[in-house]
Amino acid sequence: MAMQRKPTSTRKPPVPAADHAEIEHWISRVMPDLSPIVTSLDEQIREKIPGLQYAVKWKRPFYGLADRGWIIELAAYDVSVNVVFFGGADFDSPPPLGETDRSRYVKLRTLEEAQSPEMTAWIEGAAKVPGWR
Repeated sequence: MAMQRKPTSTRKPPVPAADHAEIEHWISRVMPDLSPIVTSLDEQIREKIPGLQYAVKWKRPFYGLADRGWIIELAAYDVSVNVVFFGGADFDSPPPLGETDRSRYVKLRTLEEAQSPEMTAWIEGAAKVPGWR
């Protein structure tokens, strides 16, 4: 039987960290092949979205805004990185994966995918829609 993920409405959101250090520590521990991907994503997110809050919960980094909630989550696996956009269903062109609630995500396997114009647009779009509170 497949394990079902609890809806975000029953999970408690992360508590913001004092700074970016927890995410830096998380990045230092990802699989070496994925390090360039998560480093690039982290840099893009911080560059494109001012005023971010940071947290690590469930071994995943979260990026959020005080007035919008948590807007992006990263999940690094053995061969790919998932980028979850908590308000992704509200984007003009939403990420292709995910069908429950408002979250949508994309699975990245290469640095080129992480640096694509589409990824940049999704990151910028995340700051414009409500996230997870």
